[in-house]
Formats: sequence, C-alpha cells, structure tokens
Amino acid sequence: MNKALLRSVMILHDDTNRTLAAYLGITEKSVSDKINEKGTEFKQSEIAAIKKRYSLTDQQVSDIFFN
Repeated sequence: MNKALLRSVMILHDDTNRTLAAYLGITEKSVSDKINEKGTEFKQSEIAAIKKRYSLTDQQVSDIFFN
C-alpha cells in the first residue's frame, strides 16, 4: 500500500484518520493500523467507500492500495 499517496489524498480533502474512520464505520485505530499495515488491510468494501469519498479513478485506487 502507498500510504503517502493515501495521506496526500486525505489531506487534499481535509480528512483525518478520525473523520475517515467515522465515514467507514470503524475505529480510528483501525484506520491507522490499516494505513500503517500493522496486521490488517482495508476490506474491499472500505476501498470502494474510499474511492467514492475521494472520487478516485481506478488507476488511483490501484496506485494507493495495490502498489
């Protein structure tokens, strides 16, 4: 996962781990662990929600989550 790219997209949308967690319906710690790849990954449904929230293209999703 390209966490720097995800963080940059979050910053562009004035988002934090807390606000993204609230949107996804998970804890702030879960978002942090997923971004920092600490034993867990974003689920497909969460990736789809992030794509929608930030209006990401398929290529951007690929660059962020499947790099």
